[in-house]
Amino acid sequence: MIETLQHLPPAADSHGALAAQFTDLAPPLTSRQAAIEAARCLYCYDAPCMRACPTGIDVASFIRNIHDGNINGAAIGILKANIFGGSCARVCPTEILCEDACVRNHYAEREPVKIGLLQRHAVDNARFEGHPFARAPSTGKTIAVVGAGPAGLSCAHRLAMLGHDVVVFEAKPKAGGLNEYGIAKYKLPGDFAQQEVDFLLSIGGIDIQYGQALGDNLQLQDLHARFDAVFLGLGLGASRRLGLTGEDAPGLLAATDYIAALRQADDLSRLPVPRRAIVIGAGNTAIDMAVQLKRLGADEVTLVYRRGFDAMSATGHEIEIAKTNFVRIRTWASPLEVLFDGLGRVIGMRFEETRMDEGRLARTGAFIEIAADAVFKAIGQAMAPPSELDALAQELWRDGERIAVDGALRTRVPGIYAGGDCVALGQDLTVQAVQHGKLAALAIHNDILAGAAWPT
Repeated sequence: MIETLQHLPPAADSHGALAAQFTDLAPPLTSRQAAIEAARCLYCYDAPCMRACPTGIDVASFIRNIHDGNINGAAIGILKANIFGGSCARVCPTEILCEDACVRNHYAEREPVKIGLLQRHAVDNARFEGHPFARAPSTGKTIAVVGAGPAGLSCAHRLAMLGHDVVVFEAKPKAGGLNEYGIAKYKLPGDFAQQEVDFLLSIGGIDIQYGQALGDNLQLQDLHARFDAVFLGLGLGASRRLGLTGEDAPGLLAATDYIAALRQADDLSRLPVPRRAIVIGAGNTAIDMAVQLKRLGADEVTLVYRRGFDAMSATGHEIEIAKTNFVRIRTWASPLEVLFDGLGRVIGMRFEETRMDEGRLARTGAFIEIAADAVFKAIGQAMAPPSELDALAQELWRDGERIAVDGALRTRVPGIYAGGDCVALGQDLTVQAVQHGKLAALAIHNDILAGAAWPT
């Protein structure tokens, strides 16, 4: 399953016992709890929580619907703005978005309305006879979407609502993108990600073709010629490298690769689990990796970051999750050398201690060594380089690691749009990707109707 870790022993517990470690991070609200929490909302005019939501969910409105017992109405309000409202209720960093902006979140109360849990309550408990949104009359246009992640599927769903037909090209065997392959299993447990995809597709008019990889068996210039418009929701598929000798040695791999294997595993007891592990990084993916290793039974997991706590990109909530799961966090240490045994397998890492010197990170000349059976890189993702045979892709990628787009998600090539993590707009969040897909769909729709999608 994970070739570079096959020399490690499998998890020490049964699949059932391990699966119990990957249920929902927070329990759902009961109906009574939801009613009580909804009553705390002040239903603000020009609500700051709504302005803080990247997808513009009318938070006060859906909470009022919950308070009035109209669960379906609450869910429709959420899904109209964010078709991935169920997963975003679980993975969205509400503590730095809507809940941080809540007017209840002040020095006296210090307890915002639990918007994320209320959103989850509404979407999870809604009961629709069919898909809640109807398609508009057919426009006769067909749009290509590359990537079946949150950005691509959000775009496809909105285009289908607007009456267009959509063909989604996905490299992997399942749709869902990061929700299916890259989110911690305790955040989106079971088959929730696929259930959400199935619900989204039930609107009709969306065809997904799997095993289609841009630059491999799919060329952008061909899509541009065949379809009325193209949306790129590529994500960031390449893991950054440490730049150290032995980076491909047994026992060293990208955290995202292990997380994907964990999420797809039918039997968790067969996963190779290091007794001691190092996770290098400071973001939410690093936290996800470290916590999941502990829940799989690793004895020691050390998360190492070259700067201090205040510079970590992981939210305070995520850092607390790591501490609760007994993850050791070592700051002010920069990777210097991978340590190997006689067979060339990882046995630890050497780090150089760092400090800030006049606003710049500086090395101190002091070194530490941490023993580990495996090292996981969570130092960020990058876009894979485009195929040299696809001149159109080369044109879009020429600005560096992200695709340049305007405020409507249009690229420099007329008729081609892009959104999600592959563009340099906003934060690399699921909720931001969903919004990009929605906005791009509206731009595509308007451009096609205006006859502006293609150059004359």
